[in-house]
Amino acid sequence: MTNQSNNKSLLDQFISFLLITIGATFAAVALEIFLVPNNIIDGGIIGISIMLSYVTKIQLSILTLVLNIPFLILGYKQLGKSFLIKAAYAMVVFSILLEQFKPVEELTNDILLATVFGGVLLGIGVGFVIRYGACLDGTEVVAILISKKMSFSVGQVVMFFNFFIYATASLLFGWDRALYSILTYFITFKIIDMVSEGLEQAKAAMIITNHGEEIANSIYKHLGRTVTMLEGEGLISGKKVVLYAVVTRIEIPELKRIVAADDYSAFVTITDVNEIVGKHIKKKKNENIVD
Repeated sequence: MTNQSNNKSLLDQFISFLLITIGATFAAVALEIFLVPNNIIDGGIIGISIMLSYVTKIQLSILTLVLNIPFLILGYKQLGKSFLIKAAYAMVVFSILLEQFKPVEELTNDILLATVFGGVLLGIGVGFVIRYGACLDGTEVVAILISKKMSFSVGQVVMFFNFFIYATASLLFGWDRALYSILTYFITFKIIDMVSEGLEQAKAAMIITNHGEEIANSIYKHLGRTVTMLEGEGLISGKKVVLYAVVTRIEIPELKRIVAADDYSAFVTITDVNEIVGKHIKKKKNENIVD
């Protein structure tokens, strides 16, 4: 059973890295063949990299990778080693592919076609990367960290950053390109929502286990999420602890890793949350207790 479990885990990891690679490929194609040649930018660190590359003539692939390094470090501290490995892999592959697709001639000079098809391909690519536990843009990591400390959602934080990015783009490329860039952003975000269920899509996790306090402490320590602990009783298995926690979509891989650690043999269900009413209790600095 152990060998079968290990083989399944390796297969799952291989599939996740394969799909992250495919996602990074879609994103690189969208940028180099549709968006960048038409002076349409993406939001976040990628958008900043495009503008800096335009001004400094430094390769976009290099800027994208270098500017994301500090956010990878932040992501590791909050979201764990698994996120760091996958995100670093995604960003390196993405940077390499940007360089590979750079000599390819753009498919269209029609600004509207470039906006629509570039936005769709970028959304598909980023959606796959997020769905399988990584990210291409450090803004997503910062948005998650800020949302845990303040009352803003991930989407609101990303939009706040992008407001200044697109305002700067209007000075470099003109208002028409900035407006097309905003249109690309909304198309991309909608496609991401379809592919990965959105950056800020809330998920409710119910964990049935005999090690409630250990898992709850680990969730609180690594994700900064408080956990509600309930008493339950199985028909055959007897008394159990039932943990209930609400997390974001990008935190699901880390939650699964926490539950799988130390052979807790927990039973987990994850469901969509359509609406959240009330304030989430966030982790305080140097605090290490279960609420």
